Amino acid sequence: MNSRQRRGVILLLLSIVCALGAFAGVLSVINDVKSKVGPEVTAYRLKRDVAPYAPLSAAQFEKIEMPERWLSKNAVTSLREIQGKIAVTTLRQGSLLQSDMIVDQPALQQGEQELAIMIDAATGVAGKITPGATVNVYATFEGERDGAPDQSKLIVENARVIDVGEQTSLKPDDNDRRREPTDAVPITFALQPLDAQRITYAESFADEVRLALVAPGADSSVSPADRTYELAKDK
Repeated sequence: MNSRQRRGVILLLLSIVCALGAFAGVLSVINDVKSKVGPEVTAYRLKRDVAPYAPLSAAQFEKIEMPERWLSKNAVTSLREIQGKIAVTTLRQGSLLQSDMIVDQPALQQGEQELAIMIDAATGVAGKITPGATVNVYATFEGERDGAPDQSKLIVENARVIDVGEQTSLKPDDNDRRREPTDAVPITFALQPLDAQRITYAESFADEVRLALVAPGADSSVSPADRTYELAKDK
């Protein structure tokens, strides 16, 4: 190997060493940036403005990923935190959601009363009614006198459920014609005074009380002609 060849080999080796040094430098910078930025976490950004006191839903937010160290301590990182919450002020499009922007939805509104009754778990709840749901309350009654037809009545329309308790096994009382144990669930409503009296009456005197779940945002108005049902009048 002559001197020119040796110089070429030396230059090649030097080039390789420089390239390795540059690569190591880039890796060092990347690792340094990662160490300064830190791990990424989930956050939620508003898709559009939300009015004050408006209920919150997952559709109002978009999920993003960003470095944890750049988030404030009260940033919302799970949409479970918005369940049963309302906006405390106007929430602007593009803002990151934080816990101090939301508060618990008031259980009772002006003039409402809180009333809980036991509802048959199989026929009245079926595991689909949850806090925040809207239901129609139906009750069936025996005829007022011998020969009078039994009736099903819409007792309360658009009752707001604020709590659903744990399922409980109830023993029948002496006046219960079924004489069989039943599983019941305590359902708590937010009601105007007259509706509270209607449900209390139905629970005390009706043969059975059932709940009909109303679809969110649906027009659930029931005409007066359809609020009472008798089998003999069904055409």
